Amino acid sequence: MILFQGKKILSAIFDMDGTMFDTERLRFKTLKQASLEIFGRALSEQTLIGSLGLSAKKAEALAKAHNGEDFPYAQIRQRADELELEHVRNHGVPIKAGLLEVLERLRKSGLTMAVATSSRRAIAEEYLINANVLKYFDITVCGDEVSQGKPHPEIFLQAARALNCAPEQCFMVEDSENGLLSAIRAEGQAILIEDIKPPAPEVKAGALKAYRSMHAFLADLSECVPDLGMPELAEPFPTSFNQFRVGIHGFGAIGGGYLTQVLAHWDGYTRPCEIIAATRSPMLRETITAFGSYSVRYGASAFDQTIENVRMIDMDDEQAVIQMYNDSEIIGLSLPEQAIQQQAAVIAKGLLQRFERRGRELTLLIVLNKIGGAAFVRRHVQTQLAALCAPDIARQVLLKTHFAETVVSRIVSKISNDALVRQLRIKSQMLQNSLEDEQEPARPTAEYQRLISRFRPFAQSSNAMSQLHLVLFNSEPDMPLYVERGGDLLERLRQVKTVKDITPIQIIKNRLWNGPHAIIAWYASLLGYTWVGQGMGDDRVSALAQRLIHDEVAPTLVAEYPDLAEVVAQFADVFLERCKRSFKDPCARVGRDPMRKLQRNERIFSSIDLANKHGIATPALAQGAALAIHYALRCNSAKDREAQRMKQLYNASGERVEAVLTHDGDYHGKPYPGLHPVEDASIIDSIADSFHRLQQRDSAQWAAAPAAPVAKRSAPNHQQP
Repeated sequence: MILFQGKKILSAIFDMDGTMFDTERLRFKTLKQASLEIFGRALSEQTLIGSLGLSAKKAEALAKAHNGEDFPYAQIRQRADELELEHVRNHGVPIKAGLLEVLERLRKSGLTMAVATSSRRAIAEEYLINANVLKYFDITVCGDEVSQGKPHPEIFLQAARALNCAPEQCFMVEDSENGLLSAIRAEGQAILIEDIKPPAPEVKAGALKAYRSMHAFLADLSECVPDLGMPELAEPFPTSFNQFRVGIHGFGAIGGGYLTQVLAHWDGYTRPCEIIAATRSPMLRETITAFGSYSVRYGASAFDQTIENVRMIDMDDEQAVIQMYNDSEIIGLSLPEQAIQQQAAVIAKGLLQRFERRGRELTLLIVLNKIGGAAFVRRHVQTQLAALCAPDIARQVLLKTHFAETVVSRIVSKISNDALVRQLRIKSQMLQNSLEDEQEPARPTAEYQRLISRFRPFAQSSNAMSQLHLVLFNSEPDMPLYVERGGDLLERLRQVKTVKDITPIQIIKNRLWNGPHAIIAWYASLLGYTWVGQGMGDDRVSALAQRLIHDEVAPTLVAEYPDLAEVVAQFADVFLERCKRSFKDPCARVGRDPMRKLQRNERIFSSIDLANKHGIATPALAQGAALAIHYALRCNSAKDREAQRMKQLYNASGERVEAVLTHDGDYHGKPYPGLHPVEDASIIDSIADSFHRLQQRDSAQWAAAPAAPVAKRSAPNHQQP
């Protein structure tokens, strides 16, 4: 039961053609073709529109009134049925957008449901089965089972009686004037979903509510059904699919390990029929295509969640990416800044083509670890649009695009390529039961190509592959995705929390997580730990983490945003707990690119500035900056070019910390935004003092063996899926 517009609703009765299915236009086409074949002249639009909602007998009388008594209507209708069925069998029933979400909400709200259609049972059942919606309905009443067709109320009254429900407690959902009159005369709660021919105003006025689309009805209906709330981690995804496609532009840790889960939960009633994911990694594309699905592992809960219906595309295939922007209703954009600049041109082409072909709105979820990330993406896309189309067209395209700023509330990591190859080897053995003995290949990519070829013949098969779920991401369990309001679709997503102004949430999350996370990784690495979780088992690292969060960063944020003190506390507690459990979070990944993290307005120094504003001392943050330099000096990885650059600056200056902090040379084509030698003198002195204190400690301390409790909590020094 639901309460809708003050009415107690126990049942819902749906017309079929034109209401649930977009078949009226198809019917017009097949009747015209059949009439042309048999009668030599197509039926007129006047005849076709006039017959909407009529029984077969009344439609025949109208056709003969327009074409003469010898008009072979029964023969033409039979031929039109054949043509229509042929189309449906080849192409499927064209379902009205929003129908599946409406049916799911009504069914899960406990309503009994019926179909009341003027079509014959043979056609009605074939359509309902073809569209996979027969499961929602308790009964069907068809045109060949009533003596009087619409606009007579007989068919709706018969359906209500069969449902044991009074007509006034039934939704009666229609699209045509005759159908609406039938529902009104049955004294039901008539709902109009307009289709080809709107009813006359005086008839339309008799409806309880009239809508231009099923989605508009869905919006009102959503206010009357239970709020499902944030999903539990192990809660299954909805079993029913809607007609939406969604995209992931950037299938990294967040795109593949988090956004796919958010979108798969959708509104809790249905989920998208397809997730399209763009990546440059051929290993990911080929592996997921071969397996047909993949899993995200939540180690703290010992739970693997399987993501299905993912179609992988190559990010360098411009036409495939453009098509993703054409087909999707929401796209999660999860790329680093430099990649977004490179992809802005193809994004602009996709948005322009979408606008030219359909003119539909698109929501872009911008997942960029940067305040103002949505504006950053919009600016680059706007620049590319200016080169593709006239200014007024560009403005219209941008108006149709919602650049939605986000804040991610979880940490996700992607397994390494080496770990993927090891996993494939094991799965291959499970699949084939045995493998020939062979030596370990020199190149993992070569073994990968050999292994993946074993899975391709079994892609999407039911039994063998379903038991070989492939773990690609490790994730923490926190659920919400914070998104700034914009676009109706966002309000439906169950795992999304929309907020009016997301900037404070971004600042709180970034200050609490980004800088401290890197500092913890730098310290843990210097003490000889590979994983963040291992390092947190060391009292020295744990104590620094506590000081950073509870003594400096969190109090600063509460002073700046007193109304969000509860949010600050939640993010702070979650962050520290995560760090303790991060046994698959490598220090090398978290601590990489230290120059980027020591920029003047980034991470550490922005937190120091904000603390100074509120008179809060920051010795732990200063120590963190010093640890960044120590980390860079000890980093031997050629892949971390920023660490190597910092080492060069330090050595070239005669081992002066100040030279690293105040560097203003080239950084990705622009001057590096370092500290100012005079204006930031006090910060520089504090960091230099901390650096020298660290430097003076006995070097053996860095390699001190972990205490017994740490050894118990340590994870092996290799990644496991």
